Amino acid sequence: MTVETLTIPAQFPFPNSDYPVLLYRQVFSEQEATPEAFERLFAAKGWPQQWRNGVFTYQHFHSTAHETLGFYSGWAELQLGGPEGPTLTVRAGDAVLLPAGVAHLNIRQGDGFRCVGAYLAGADVDLLRGDPDEYEAAVDRSAAVPIPNQDPTTGESLGELWR
Repeated sequence: MTVETLTIPAQFPFPNSDYPVLLYRQVFSEQEATPEAFERLFAAKGWPQQWRNGVFTYQHFHSTAHETLGFYSGWAELQLGGPEGPTLTVRAGDAVLLPAGVAHLNIRQGDGFRCVGAYLAGADVDLLRGDPDEYEAAVDRSAAVPIPNQDPTTGESLGELWR
């Protein structure tokens, strides 16, 4: 497994984050990448609130929770941070940790793309689309979300990476 970091600065009306997005390549091999494998991994690290599906095809973010995604089928090209943000291609076996406030969008996908999404235990998750009238409050809420004790993929302390 390799870990990449991406800093996504604010791009009105998306707050994004001072904390980097963490992209984990080949957490599992393509054959080992199952929804159950990602669910067990995330739950063991304290991220039990989970769902299975894809990634929305419109810019959105969560201002009240960090989100982790484990990709178990196919591939997708995701855009982070808003319309001017970077794009990345994820494949079955990869995972990503999105700090609260980081916008994301599925630009295109193939081969039956699917993922598991997870949040910290007890997280109250909202879904925002970048309404300019909500920007200031979303910035404040995103910045107030505490740093998790454990990285949902590696189990390491996020404090060192996110301080």
